[in-house]
Amino acid sequence: MRYQRSLVTGGVAVVAVLAVALPLIALAQATQPVTLPNPIQISDPRVLIGRVISAVLGLVGSIALVIFMWGGFQWMTSAGNAEKVTKGKMAILWAALGLAVIFSSYALVRYALDALKPGQQATPPQGGQQASPP
Repeated sequence: MRYQRSLVTGGVAVVAVLAVALPLIALAQATQPVTLPNPIQISDPRVLIGRVISAVLGLVGSIALVIFMWGGFQWMTSAGNAEKVTKGKMAILWAALGLAVIFSSYALVRYALDALKPGQQATPPQGGQQASPP
């Protein structure tokens, strides 16, 4: 019992010393600047967000296409069963509505990202010539 108490007391003392010493070590300054490579080669977060949203919408569009084909398969293989025909029609209907939502959300995201782009200034013609109106 006495050994366990001294072990716990020693552990608490070590934690207390590390709690004081580690922040001092962390405040040490590097002799060379620290640089991290950019693995995705994108510096603008808007471009990254646009690419992620485009990828997600493409994946969701693929899922809607699979559901559309599944509904058609159910309808074609119903063999006159009214319940299977209804299930197939409903799958096709919901897949079509899903595709409409996906296309409209893609258009909305594209519009929003284009609106967030910084204004680009027109460059003057080369050679010091004045541009003539068409």
